[in-house]
Amino acid sequence: MTYHWNFASVFDNWWALAIGLAGTLKLFVVCLVFGMTLGLFVALGRRSHRRWLRWLSTFFVEFFRNTPVLVQILWFYYALPILAPIEISPFMAAILGISLNSAAYAAEIYRGGIQSIEPGQWEAARAIGMTGAQTLRRIVLPQAIRRIIPALTNRGVEIFKMSTLASVVAYVELMQQGKLIASLNFNPLEVYTVIAAIFLIILYPIVRVTYAVERRLARSD
Repeated sequence: MTYHWNFASVFDNWWALAIGLAGTLKLFVVCLVFGMTLGLFVALGRRSHRRWLRWLSTFFVEFFRNTPVLVQILWFYYALPILAPIEISPFMAAILGISLNSAAYAAEIYRGGIQSIEPGQWEAARAIGMTGAQTLRRIVLPQAIRRIIPALTNRGVEIFKMSTLASVVAYVELMQQGKLIASLNFNPLEVYTVIAAIFLIILYPIVRVTYAVERRLARSD
């Protein structure tokens, strides 16, 4: 059977995709900043001398890393308002689900980067009178970040792609708008092909820039 591709109806509804793309980018930026920042604090918590903080951080990582992010988004949207007297919008439910899930993975990336720094550097910093926090901020973290840039880039790409899961709670993003166009024009292949192309056009340059940063840092070393 020969399939006749017809992208005309997709391009006629470019404005709907543009609205969805704006929602996707907004969700991506918020989840990227929140997830990566929280992940760093969770990683530091897992290295804390306080046992309760280590246990709490470990529980956070294992819970959000071993449960589906789709279930997390649905739970925050439908179950949290039942347990607490608060209203959760689709946007907030998506932020909570994607950000907390990403923070759990980012925490392990940060922790691995910090642990890769030679113990002698901690001892040398302590010998010249630096506190643990100063050593972490001035010596350890700058080196660790350089080593984990590829892993953090992959995490950022995953966050961007996970934004499509927000469509399950009717948040207006690219996939949600694509479903709407496909249901009206009965052309899911064309719609999702265009959406895949949009993701590629946005993500590929970001990845290339990251490669350039890696090479520059390697030369500076």
